[in-house]
Amino acid sequence: MMGAHVGIISPSTFFPRFPPTSLIKTKINTSPVCSISMSMDPVREWILSEGKATKITKISPVGGGCINLASRYDTDSGSFFVKTNRSIGPSMFEAEALGLGAMYETGTIRVPRPYKVGELPTGGSYIIMEFIEFGASRGNQSVLGRKLAEMHKAGKSSKGFGFDVDNTIGSTPQINTWSSDWIQFYGEHRLGYQLKLASRQYGDSLIYERGQRLVKSIGKLFENVAIEPCLLHGDLWSGNISSDKNGEPVILDPACYYGHSEAEFGMSWCAGFGASFYNSYFEVMPKQPGFEERRDLYMLYHYLNHYNLFGSGYRSSAMSIIDDYLALLKA
Repeated sequence: MMGAHVGIISPSTFFPRFPPTSLIKTKINTSPVCSISMSMDPVREWILSEGKATKITKISPVGGGCINLASRYDTDSGSFFVKTNRSIGPSMFEAEALGLGAMYETGTIRVPRPYKVGELPTGGSYIIMEFIEFGASRGNQSVLGRKLAEMHKAGKSSKGFGFDVDNTIGSTPQINTWSSDWIQFYGEHRLGYQLKLASRQYGDSLIYERGQRLVKSIGKLFENVAIEPCLLHGDLWSGNISSDKNGEPVILDPACYYGHSEAEFGMSWCAGFGASFYNSYFEVMPKQPGFEERRDLYMLYHYLNHYNLFGSGYRSSAMSIIDDYLALLKA
């Protein structure tokens, strides 16, 4: 392998406070337009140059992930968090870095700042980001709700619904092709994609047929609702929520895109949001008419994804939501 490829995590868009050499710009999802000679350890090379460290004092494994390997690099200039994947190219980490950068630039809720994405010389890829020392708890639910709402309010897109790159939800591809129509976007790129995957993977024609009937009818749930494209974390469950050592909320491992703010609560069945969270959130982003009726529609995407990722244990929950909506909408 002759060179290291790094993705377009554009410093001018997401990282204006970083030195321009902190990331090497290339075109994402195309052939790279520039390369650097590959060192045997590009992570160490970056930390000891652009990371401004003169020595690495300790490298420790960090648990909790099921897709990537994670490590903490302690140095004389601070600590860095590094994720590596030996079998996947840099596109997944490029998308993660773009999402983290977009959330960071809102100046609202704390996220790890991404520094560098690249290829490993033996295959696979890595991402280097800020290391955040987590506190003893997941933090204050009320503060989390307010900060998340502030992010939704600040993170807007003039391009509509979607994101500049496709990314992943867990290990499932998440299609983010831009659309001016939220109902079409959610029906096609969220529910429709998962239904096709279930049909292809399990031969589940029943959930596919009923799900497609629902997709054609969901417009009724959005009558008299103003929908703005808000920056979403996209995969907000308890494992992706923490707090720093000062108790401030931290969110990580995003599957970002611009969508209807309510879609952020699609993983609420796995997030443990309480009344104080929602009360604080809706003080900043007022609740829209029909919110309760749409809540399960946004959960359905994640139940379908869990069905596709983890098997039949999640099928009944997904089917139950579909059947309830078909009855409600008389579809």
